[in-house]
Amino acid sequence: MRTRTLVALLSSVVGAAVVSGAAGIGARAGIRGQRAASQRIVDMLPVHADWWRERLHHDGQLTYVAIGDSAAQGVGATAPGRGYVGLLARRIRHRSRLTVRVVNLSVSGATTWGAKQHQLPKLHQFTPDVCTVSIGANDIADFHPDKFERNIRAIYGAVPSHAIVGELPCMFVPDRERKVAVANEIIHRVAGELGLTVAPLHAITKRVGIRRTFFNTYGDLFHPNDRGYEIWASAFEPAVDARVDTVAAIRRYLSAREAEELGSQAGDVAHARAEQDTDDAAVLDTANRPNPLDRLRQRVTGSVPLPGPHASGDRDEEGSDDRADEPTDVGRADRTDVGGADRTDVGGAA
Repeated sequence: MRTRTLVALLSSVVGAAVVSGAAGIGARAGIRGQRAASQRIVDMLPVHADWWRERLHHDGQLTYVAIGDSAAQGVGATAPGRGYVGLLARRIRHRSRLTVRVVNLSVSGATTWGAKQHQLPKLHQFTPDVCTVSIGANDIADFHPDKFERNIRAIYGAVPSHAIVGELPCMFVPDRERKVAVANEIIHRVAGELGLTVAPLHAITKRVGIRRTFFNTYGDLFHPNDRGYEIWASAFEPAVDARVDTVAAIRRYLSAREAEELGSQAGDVAHARAEQDTDDAAVLDTANRPNPLDRLRQRVTGSVPLPGPHASGDRDEEGSDDRADEPTDVGRADRTDVGGADRTDVGGAA
């Protein structure tokens, strides 16, 4: 009996030693693997940067501008175009049926301060039809809420009014998640004040869960891999689709010349609205058979006619304006300019 007990005890000790040794070997192998993956990431950085820089010389009917860090560069994906920016560019092209020029201003390792200093000064060179901003993850290691908010305000105040800004992703580590929660509150508050759309990146990455996120992450355990970037892109897709539909519709209705002509007559439209709002305003009229551009102008400006040679003060028999029941909502263009020429002032760029 004692022999059996002794054998069982020795077996347990040996088994525990084997498991511990295997765990130690596995841990060391994992550390070596992570270090090797981190070195591969370092090797990727110039390759991805050059790839996106070369795309700046490509022409396109639509312009997509991205501001961000290494995630916007697609670091961790099998190719730069498999990052979320590349996936969104492909979606824009397919949905709009137009060619797309991708201007990726992102810089690997960028913080919000770095984006403000180095990416915003380049933004004024372009007039983006679609713009995404995903920045701030690199701020979490040394997080200062006041500095973060100042930088976010500078960035969000400089991008076009139709820009889509991303939340910080879920990091699953409690200490980091507390900082991410503060950062995302700032992102939502500032974006709300400026009328920008927020992509729910944190909500979507959290919903995926820690186990699936592990398999959707590159070997350095920080950057997404191809599957991870598909999840990132899905956070931006609804807002990007809505923006692309708007831009594509405008492009289909307007030629470049018509858009320029319509823009030049904005003052006339405003003057017409002011006259129509007064009690003794003359009745505004257009030609009996408006041409396609006039019909489009009426649609864009809320059906307010422009003064023309055919304007008259004809009234019906009861003395009422026969156009009184037509809509006159000139100010419903919101913050989107015709032809995608949105606000791109770089105020706040150092």
